[in-house]
Amino acid sequence: MFWERSREMNKIGFDNDKYLKMQSEKIKERIAAFGGKLYLEFGGKLFDDYHASRVLPGFKPDSKINMLAQLKDQAEIVIVINAADIEKNKVRSDLGITYDMDVLRLIDAFRGYGLYVGSVCLTRFAAQPSAIAYQKKLESLGMKVYRHYSIPGYPSNIPVIVSDEGFGKNDYIETSRSLVVITAPGPGSGKMATCLSQLYHEYKRGIKAGYAKYETFPIWNLPLKHPVNLAYEAATADLNDVNMIDPFHLEAYGETTINYNRDVEIFPVLCATFEKIMGESPYKSPTDMGVNMAGFGIIDDEVTRKAAKQEIIRRYYNTLCQKRQGAADDDQILKIELLMKQAEVTIDDRPVISAAKVKAEATGEPAAAIELPDGRIITGKTSTLLGASSAMLLNALKALAGIADEVQLISPSTIGPIQDLKVKHLGNRNPRLHTDEVLIALSICAVTDDTAKRAMEQLQNLRGSEVHSSVILSQIDMNVLRKLGVNLTCEPNYQSQKLYHK
Repeated sequence: MFWERSREMNKIGFDNDKYLKMQSEKIKERIAAFGGKLYLEFGGKLFDDYHASRVLPGFKPDSKINMLAQLKDQAEIVIVINAADIEKNKVRSDLGITYDMDVLRLIDAFRGYGLYVGSVCLTRFAAQPSAIAYQKKLESLGMKVYRHYSIPGYPSNIPVIVSDEGFGKNDYIETSRSLVVITAPGPGSGKMATCLSQLYHEYKRGIKAGYAKYETFPIWNLPLKHPVNLAYEAATADLNDVNMIDPFHLEAYGETTINYNRDVEIFPVLCATFEKIMGESPYKSPTDMGVNMAGFGIIDDEVTRKAAKQEIIRRYYNTLCQKRQGAADDDQILKIELLMKQAEVTIDDRPVISAAKVKAEATGEPAAAIELPDGRIITGKTSTLLGASSAMLLNALKALAGIADEVQLISPSTIGPIQDLKVKHLGNRNPRLHTDEVLIALSICAVTDDTAKRAMEQLQNLRGSEVHSSVILSQIDMNVLRKLGVNLTCEPNYQSQKLYHK
């Protein structure tokens, strides 16, 4: 049973090289079809698309940016961010940073690939104080910043939207290259509306321009209830996105393809915009306007189905924790529970959950469990020296290195001074070592201790592991585990009854 699960966890279900080749050709084909200028909306994440890599085992998180870098001489990046997300400090859950900070990270990352970032656009701008302050900050850093506004009746009131009272009120984003990539820190940022607004302004200036969309999910040529598409709905439960059969494509071609509600709703606006620009729309359906080739990269459907089901469970637990923290509501939880039923999956299909709970019940303290890539499940308990996740991490490294469980990788005499530093000098009330402190201590021990060195060498082999904690971990521990490449879920409970949690 152990080895059977091990082989299953390491299977690849997606051919990344095949996908990139087909995707690159498709985008070049669309650029040629329009000529002159193309606004290419990039849905999802250009960098660090870990959702895609989790549900499509074999997909590389930076695949899209590597492909785009090949077109860097003709490409320009415009990053859009919803001003309301700035105001409420919306956090990108997979990285643990706010959207406004992620824009800065994205700018640096794009530049690192030699890509030109032309400007930042604040969408749904309504003079929010934090958005105004953010604009001043960006401008002080030398970035051009533009403002787009909410339009009454959007997206259904087409006569108003496609007029001087609609898109006409938005700033015209000055661009200088033929391929303008519109991207954002996350969903709901207003990428499509920005593209359509730009097309309207280009038309008024007599400039020929086109639009296409690169959205990985939902995958248009997979079934509506395929777990990969259901996982996308779970990931966007806060936006209330709903996958649906594209009615326009079905009517135009008699073929069933999958899209989602926001694209279907906005399609008449897109058609109206193109009709004003060219006299007719080049697209007959939302599926037509997309260039996504991810479905053709799947080489093992069963592997992707199993991976996507695991992602739905993870999204469920993440949403439970967000509700405990006041960042999600019951409707989101109910939606994901429905998706779990449709995918025929339960929390029992994630073994580390029960392992962590059993350990916590046995010890009466917080506990954590990790399922290693080889299928073994290792637990960690809370002690006077270590937090549960720190103990679990050390136990996992020992297991991977073949070190006996009773061996102490870090002696209490080494941990003691660190605890004194934390409590007596740095003002911490919790003397237990966090995962980052444990790794620093272990790396110091590894200089003179071969056993500790062997354990340190196993850090890279944690990537792809599954972790569950019986309590919500600190942001420090979450960030460390994320950087190690493990997939974390937590029970929606805090370790203490305090109202303030770091």
